[in-house]
Amino acid sequence: MSVEATRVPAGRAAREPDPTAEELEGQKTANRAKRNTAIGWWVLTVIVAVWCLFPVASILATSFKTPGDLSNGQFLPTTPSTVNYEEILVGDSRQLFLTALWNSIGISVIATAIAVVLATLCAYAIARLDFPGKKVVLTVSLMVSMFPVISLVTPLFNMWRTLGLYDTWPGLIIPYLSLTLPISIWTLTAFFQQIPWELEQAAQVDGATPLQAFRKAIVPLALPGVFTTAIIAFFIAWNDFVYGISLTSTEAARPVPAALAFFTGASQFESPTGAISAAAIIVTIPVVLLVMLFQKQIVAGLTSGAVKG
Repeated sequence: MSVEATRVPAGRAAREPDPTAEELEGQKTANRAKRNTAIGWWVLTVIVAVWCLFPVASILATSFKTPGDLSNGQFLPTTPSTVNYEEILVGDSRQLFLTALWNSIGISVIATAIAVVLATLCAYAIARLDFPGKKVVLTVSLMVSMFPVISLVTPLFNMWRTLGLYDTWPGLIIPYLSLTLPISIWTLTAFFQQIPWELEQAAQVDGATPLQAFRKAIVPLALPGVFTTAIIAFFIAWNDFVYGISLTSTEAARPVPAALAFFTGASQFESPTGAISAAAIIVTIPVVLLVMLFQKQIVAGLTSGAVKG
């Protein structure tokens, strides 16, 4: 037999052997398991989403109900109406709601800014410097965040009345720091620990002072974590009710969550459920917009601080 007759074509020699029946069955089983797992996760996601969004959907539907529809037992309004939104935006409850909305925006923004600045400096010192009591600072901040808020209201009420801080913006901003600072310190400390120490050392070798190295080398890299911390701190201050209802007595500093408790109906026999629902929807809109607009930054900040590089 000649050499040409026994020569195997190059394409046939490079071809992999055909899979056996057992291998094909194993691939089908693996693909089926992956598909079933994906379907299971989608079903679980839908269940969790419905569970979490159903109260919001109920409040949204209630906000468009007329006073006559509130007690009919139906989920959706029979005749959708914007009377509740008109009540809080241009009606009798306009002054109460808009003033409280302005108070919430101003107090929450100021409290968030102060908390982020203080937490950034504190977290940087904890992550970068060696000093005695470093773990104590983290432990104390965690203990403060675990302390029941209601137990602090009475001493703060008496103290603020003495110092003249009762029913003022600073009288709410300072207590809000006790809520926002601990979580901000813990979040930023975990984030700063992931930034390479060599970057700051290289900046100092090039002639930068410690402050310049922190400002020009560390802060730009820490912006996702700082931004995420600011969003979380803003949500905490925005949603507070206990301090807002206990440390205010007039519209001068009362935030929206506390102001909702003072809504009244058109008469003593009418419930303000529709107006409260409309106000709750309007107050929720800024939170939803922040999450939708800055979703990538929030996820980047959380993952960067949670994964060790």
